[in-house]
Amino acid sequence: MTTITDQITFLDPRAEPGLATDPYDVSIDPSAPGVRIGLLANGFPDSAKFLHHVEAALTRALPDAEFVFADKGDPTTVVSDAMIDDLRDRCGAVVAAYGH
Repeated sequence: MTTITDQITFLDPRAEPGLATDPYDVSIDPSAPGVRIGLLANGFPDSAKFLHHVEAALTRALPDAEFVFADKGDPTTVVSDAMIDDLRDRCGAVVAAYGH
């Protein structure tokens, strides 16, 4: 007796990654006292709102962390050197929201 599964070929769309992953080390200890994390919105609608949710989630995981918020305001422009310098000087890490 032939069943329906004998007549159907199932294809698995998953594939092995084509590129090897590059391991990296985090340059800060996010649980260290006084850690400061920058949040950079790219100017797309709701990017700032999204980062406020990211901040809330990170605050639950890292209650002693401080956050510095920046918004470049216009998704069609690159972030200014002054904003990058400010975030680099004030923060140990930065989370950037790209896309929309």
